[in-house]
Amino acid sequence: MSYADRDRTAENTVGLVTSGVLLGLLVFGLATAFAAEGFKTIIKKVTTVDIKKDEPKKEPPPPPKKVAAAPPIVAPPVKVNLNVAPPPVTTVDTPPPPAPPVPLPLPPGPAAAPPPPPPPPPKFTPKRATPKNNPGSWATTNDYPTRALREEREGSTGFRVTVGPDGRVTGCSVTASSGSDDLDSATCANVTRRARFTPATDGEGNPTSGSYDGRIRWVIPKD
Repeated sequence: MSYADRDRTAENTVGLVTSGVLLGLLVFGLATAFAAEGFKTIIKKVTTVDIKKDEPKKEPPPPPKKVAAAPPIVAPPVKVNLNVAPPPVTTVDTPPPPAPPVPLPLPPGPAAAPPPPPPPPPKFTPKRATPKNNPGSWATTNDYPTRALREEREGSTGFRVTVGPDGRVTGCSVTASSGSDDLDSATCANVTRRARFTPATDGEGNPTSGSYDGRIRWVIPKD
């Protein structure tokens, strides 16, 4: 090995050592820097205290305030212009309605005749016609119509007769039927033939026409 080679090797060794020292310093410096930064972070976390403030209790809301009623709205008075000229007034003459016609008085007519004087009171009390003979003899069982007797029909016939001033029967009518025409006919026929009356009289006592009501009962005789 030459001397020159020994010197170059020494120089290389010195260079390597120097480089290692420098690299170590650099690493130490970086490590110191990172350690200091980490230490600061740890201190910050330890010294930081999360202090929560006590929240105040929520109080209930106050009651709503009564709102006073709004004052009434008063409209300002309307200004009236009193100086406005009144409208013209037109007068129309209306003729009065015609007067109603006045009826003319009628000429006086003839005077009404005075009422007749009342009749004088009767001197006698008027009387009705009354039977002179027995009404039971006006129709007998011998006068019984043959057919009605054979058919055994009975009944009662009401009648009315008119009596003349001489007391004789002048007419006869049936007022209540017996239900059999032959019995009703026999009633009027026998009464007209046999009945005799005291004639009716008027207020002067003179005989006059009158009427009489009666009834004949037809009964089949028992043997």
